[in-house]
Amino acid sequence: MIFNCAVKTENITVVLNRPKYAGNIGSVARCAKNMGIERLFVVDYSNPDMEAIKKMATHFAADVVENMKYFNRLDEALSDFHYVVGTTSRLGSVRGPVVHPREMAEQIADITQNNKVAILFGPEDAGLTNDELKYCHLLVTIPTSDDLKSINLSHAVMILCYEIFTACTPSPERFTPKLATSAELEGTYDHLKEVFVKIGFINLEKPDYWMTNVRRFLSRTKLFSKEVQIIRGICRSVERSIENKRT
Repeated sequence: MIFNCAVKTENITVVLNRPKYAGNIGSVARCAKNMGIERLFVVDYSNPDMEAIKKMATHFAADVVENMKYFNRLDEALSDFHYVVGTTSRLGSVRGPVVHPREMAEQIADITQNNKVAILFGPEDAGLTNDELKYCHLLVTIPTSDDLKSINLSHAVMILCYEIFTACTPSPERFTPKLATSAELEGTYDHLKEVFVKIGFINLEKPDYWMTNVRRFLSRTKLFSKEVQIIRGICRSVERSIENKRT
C-alpha cells in the first residue's frame, strides 16, 4: 500500500492566545515555518515588540511574522475555522477525551483537505482556561516526565507541528465536506440555549453550565454547515410553535 502525506498545511493556522513574551512569538513563527505551517494568529497581545519577535523568528520566518494577524478576542480569531484543536496539560479539570499529538495529527489529516483548522495554544504560565477550551473540537496533551512537566511554548508548537507534518494516510484521499465554522457552532449553541430555556429543558439559573453537556454531545461528531442549519431550523420551528400556543 502506498502512503502519501495527506495534510494540507496551508489550511492550518497556529493561534496563540494571550502570549506573554514577544520572543516566544518569534520562536513559534520559526517552528511553524520549519514544519510547513505559515499562518500565525495572535490574540489579546497589546503593543508587540516587533524587534524581539523578528529576532527570534530570524529571516527564515520573516514572512510568517509579516503576515501574522492580531485579534482582540478569541472568538473573533476562531470564527472562520471549521475545526479547532486545543492544547492542555490540565487533564483532571477538562471534560471530554484528550489525545496525544500523533493521534491528533492522524485525526485532522483528512479534515485539512477541505477545512480550515486552528491549533490553539494558551499563555505560557497558565494555558487555556476551561471557558476557552469550549471552542475546541479536540483536545491534545503532550506527555512529559513527572520530574519536569513544563514545556516552552515554542517547543510545544514544534512537537504538534512536527506530528502534523509527518502525518500520512493511505491513498486515495477521502473527501470531507465543509464543516461548520466556529462562529456557526457558537450561534447554534446560543440558539439551542434560548430554546431550551423557553421549554424548561435546562436550569434557568445556570444555563451555561447545563449547555456544557450539550456541547460535549455535539462535539462527538463533526458537524457540517448544512447540519447546523438544520438544527437552527428546528429551533425556529419550536419557537414558532411556542408563539402560536400563546396567541
